[in-house]
Amino acid sequence: MKTSPSQLTPSQALPNNGQSTTPQVTQATVLPIRVLAVLTGIFISAMMAGLNSRVGSLGLVDVRGALGFSVDSASWLTTSYVAGELLITPFATWFAITLSIKRFHTYMVLLCAVIAFILPYTSNLTLLIALRFVQGIASGALVPLLMMMALKALPLHIRLHGLALYAMTATFSPNIAIWLTGQWSDGLHEWRLIYWQIIPLCLLAIGLVNWGAPKEEIKYPRFSQGNWLGMLLGITGMVLLTISLTQGVRLNWFNSPLITLCTVNGLLLFTLYLVTEWFHPTPFINLRLLGRRNLGLGSLVFCFLLITFMSATALPMAYLGALQDYRIMQSAQLGLIVGLPQLILGSMVALLLYKKWVDARIVFSIGLLCIAIACFTGAQLNADWHRDQFLLVQILQAIGQPMAVVSMLFLMTSVVHPQEGPYFSGIINTLRVLGTLLGGTVMGHLLVERSHFHSERLLEHASTANNTLLTLTNSNLSKVLTQQSLTLSVADIYRLFGIAACLMIPLVLSMTHIPAPSAKPSSN
Repeated sequence: MKTSPSQLTPSQALPNNGQSTTPQVTQATVLPIRVLAVLTGIFISAMMAGLNSRVGSLGLVDVRGALGFSVDSASWLTTSYVAGELLITPFATWFAITLSIKRFHTYMVLLCAVIAFILPYTSNLTLLIALRFVQGIASGALVPLLMMMALKALPLHIRLHGLALYAMTATFSPNIAIWLTGQWSDGLHEWRLIYWQIIPLCLLAIGLVNWGAPKEEIKYPRFSQGNWLGMLLGITGMVLLTISLTQGVRLNWFNSPLITLCTVNGLLLFTLYLVTEWFHPTPFINLRLLGRRNLGLGSLVFCFLLITFMSATALPMAYLGALQDYRIMQSAQLGLIVGLPQLILGSMVALLLYKKWVDARIVFSIGLLCIAIACFTGAQLNADWHRDQFLLVQILQAIGQPMAVVSMLFLMTSVVHPQEGPYFSGIINTLRVLGTLLGGTVMGHLLVERSHFHSERLLEHASTANNTLLTLTNSNLSKVLTQQSLTLSVADIYRLFGIAACLMIPLVLSMTHIPAPSAKPSSN
């Protein structure tokens, strides 16, 4: 009987063809306190990175108002941060191994904290954009470390719980950030806390990792082996693609020479980067891993899953903000309903996946079904909906998201050999940032396009039918058209995301079945 890579100990060397021999059983003991401290510190820094990204984006309106920036100019603050976050993800684990986890983590977290302290005192927009770009690089380097350390340090009988912690970067941080933003901007009326909030977390993370991690020398020979040409191509390509995706809706896509230039050149350079990685003897990410069924299909599903996650809080917040004039604090409950349960639901799903009779593909599919039902329920909204009407939608999202993400991570990591953990971490985190970026872009584009479509249809209907709309004044007619077109647009997007969730289910069921690992420590 063949054993999946997830059932092997980190000390075993596995052949590259994906086949494994019967493993030597090693003793699994309780994690040493210093290893636990390192994992805790990296988890805190990963959560901090997620909060820094999301709160910075949500609180941009308050930052813009406090510093006197225009909407168009301030939009580049988000672009610069996301560009930095994306460009570092394929390379973070390589630098962590080369410089040592302790040294690399400390540099990145300290850089985040120092920039966070400086940002509120910076009134020059160009400098602010540059600082957010550098902070995006530092923050983006931290989340891949969590996946790498979970695969490296956690024995099999608790590894799924480590994956559940990683899943919280996609399910907990983005949702709890809404409540935090509301507290700083509407509760305490202190917009500077949007940036300063991460400083205590940074100091705690640095302390834990520096206490727990061993001192290691810099591995200088690795610098001569790096794919530096590919890295230059990849960084440039990802920055250009980020500009295209974040600014495309505002600049009307290919009607803008800037967006056209960034898209064409970004795709070309990023493709060249992938080609160099494929042929390089020591790549930063091993693209051949995607040839394994669970990794190839899982990566595709993960991207679409992150896009559909926009239906959880971003879409209802856009609706309530535009139609009901909700401030972020008023929408915070939507995020809390989804985010807070993740503190226990992720581990509950992990415990379920340790049961021998449980098929992770079925759990994944049930999670997708919950998300689909949530979307189809949200598609029934009308112009009278307020926050409370989204309660059932959010509860279904809270249940479905951890079932989908934790199951997906189990199915994918189970076919990854221990020595391939850094490669996998680079791939999955690049997809995480890219999928989230695509999700925001897709939602923003569909809101504009469908609103325009429904406005035109409603105007045509009003001009050709004996309709009560004809009795309204121009200002009232405009208001009614805006309300109805936005409502219909949000309903359309909910339906589209619901259909996408359903279409992912056959892909999930076609993934390779992975038997549940043992939930008990192995012994000699």
